[in-house]
Amino acid sequence: MKEDNTRDLGSLAKETKERPTLKTIAFMTGLGITTVSRALKDAPDIGAETKERVRMVARQLGYQPNRAGVRLRTGKTNVIALVLSIDEEIMGFSSQMVFGISEVLSGTPYHIVVTPHSHSKDPMQPVRYILDTGSADGVIISRIEPDDARVRLLADQNMPFATHGRTNAGLTHPFHDFDNEAFARQAVERLVARGRRKLALLQPPGKLTYYTHTRNGFLEGLKACGATEVPLTVTIDTPLAEIRDAVEAVMRSDNPPDGIVSSSGSSTIAVNAGIEAAGKRVGRDIDLVSKQSAPILNWIRPEIITAYEDVRLAGRELAKAVIASIDGVSPDMLQSISQPIWED
Repeated sequence: MKEDNTRDLGSLAKETKERPTLKTIAFMTGLGITTVSRALKDAPDIGAETKERVRMVARQLGYQPNRAGVRLRTGKTNVIALVLSIDEEIMGFSSQMVFGISEVLSGTPYHIVVTPHSHSKDPMQPVRYILDTGSADGVIISRIEPDDARVRLLADQNMPFATHGRTNAGLTHPFHDFDNEAFARQAVERLVARGRRKLALLQPPGKLTYYTHTRNGFLEGLKACGATEVPLTVTIDTPLAEIRDAVEAVMRSDNPPDGIVSSSGSSTIAVNAGIEAAGKRVGRDIDLVSKQSAPILNWIRPEIITAYEDVRLAGRELAKAVIASIDGVSPDMLQSISQPIWED
């Protein structure tokens, strides 16, 4: 009987274009409005069966909480703002991050709002906007610098946040990071194991924290393995066409590398193009190692040695960290680092 009523009321709501409310769900389930509200908030004193029944009816009706009303009653927006660089999207980095965050938020009252920006513009602008408008309960930011002004501002304003990357300015805060030092060191080891000795590194820009991590791992690997560096004049932030031209030039030089480590999957496409433009081939004349967050590089050139960076996992960890930060968990308990997964 309840199922029939649910269908009838769902049809009525669609026909009249009225917004379903807690009262609508309470009528359909035979529960009190308070019980329905607490079930949707995943209150621990509400049984699992009741929660599932309420959520099912809410889904069928297309119920969405009135955020303005929630904010008036509680002072909360139920929004997590993801400030994400649009420059990462070529290899699906952004979408994987959003998927991971959404997986965690789906079981909570929170929603994700993506605030895109370009690394070439003022990185403080989106963070200031969120703080000035009070448009989020928590913030996730990426492309972290050693002494990041955004981190200091968020901490000073007592805004719960988590960072994709670490700082080293003495401020303890929630983060999730990829072990770029281990990646670069292990990349060198793999190249040397294939007989390569003259290695180049396509590294992150020097202003980012993971530049130091990547650089340290690369130099540690060179020293331990007795290899030497062939410098590259470009970084992963350099336009792809310029990366291609720089790699072609170094491959045509009197001192070409026989191995390259790339810190970005999208940049690796340009590296491979530069190698081939110089009349060389990966796996024969040179070996190429790269991170990737989606299994694309091996479709382009199976000979590329790849390490998987699980960005979807990073999204999940960051979402859990920022929610826990909102709930008052100590920041030193909300820090994690994931390891490279080599796809040999």
